[in-house]
Amino acid sequence: MANGNATAGTGAITDVPGIRVGNAQRLDGGWLSGVTVVLPPPGTIGSVDVRGGGPGTHETDALDPTTLVPTVDAVVLTGGSAYGLAAAGGVQRWCEQNGLGFAVPGGVVPIVPAAAIFDLGRGGDFAARPGDAMGYEAALDAARPARAAAVVRGNVGAAVVRGNVGAGTGAAIGGGTFKGGLGTASVRLAGDNSGVVVGALAVVNAAGLPWQPGMQAPPAGPGLNTTLVVVASNAVLTVAEAHRTATAAHAGMARALNPVHTLVDGDTVFALATCELELVRDPQLPVAAMVELQSAAAEAVRLAILDGVASAEAVKTPAGEWLPFPLQGA
Repeated sequence: MANGNATAGTGAITDVPGIRVGNAQRLDGGWLSGVTVVLPPPGTIGSVDVRGGGPGTHETDALDPTTLVPTVDAVVLTGGSAYGLAAAGGVQRWCEQNGLGFAVPGGVVPIVPAAAIFDLGRGGDFAARPGDAMGYEAALDAARPARAAAVVRGNVGAAVVRGNVGAGTGAAIGGGTFKGGLGTASVRLAGDNSGVVVGALAVVNAAGLPWQPGMQAPPAGPGLNTTLVVVASNAVLTVAEAHRTATAAHAGMARALNPVHTLVDGDTVFALATCELELVRDPQLPVAAMVELQSAAAEAVRLAILDGVASAEAVKTPAGEWLPFPLQGA
């Protein structure tokens, strides 16, 4: 029987066994941008839910529950707006070199969905944005021997660098007013499903600001925006269940930021399921375990977003200066 409430944590998406994260970025010579890659173990199920009015995405249609391939080989989060989606090509190239992808006559086709934030020009050069080479570099970082060894040993919680790294390098919040960043967190289910972990990784580049009691929606700033999230779990899920989990996880975005899902945000949540553990489902109420997992996904997203805001560091470039947001109690 499934019972109990999820246990909150402040860990990382790498608390989900087999999940690896890598980053590549540049912060000089007109640059303030980067790429973050999430590498799941082979056979991982994936889906997505896009809610923002200004999305920049690649291969998200392939994650629809009705399409041919249910698995995902990597997820790319990138700066550079639509230009930066070219970084997915470098990650796809790395996957092909390592035999990862959907088998077809003559080789494999890696399934590498991607989403981008708007950080163009924040380093001073509008043309300084990620491409194929930076995507490849981030994939190499995710797959480096130390991370691979941790997966083989079953070691979870492998360090995830936070703040001004990867796709969080050029992130800003409040419509470009304060510095945003890369954050992560995890939540473990309770009771009979205590082995199930839900982790989240967030690139916080929002039009909104961290929600506080009584706050009004901030005025629109000069920047374009987007919060990107990857939610991962070691539970066995179908693609349809992963899609519904991505949908539920957007609630965590709404609890952390105000406003969300605006016309100038491309807010996107990817959901991954490594399918290691079957959920224990109460025969009298079999849906309860999924409700608990989806609630945990929303909470992990909330924590990851706040972690990204708290981890952001001040940066100054020829285009401007961004200071961390003064979180209450921080």
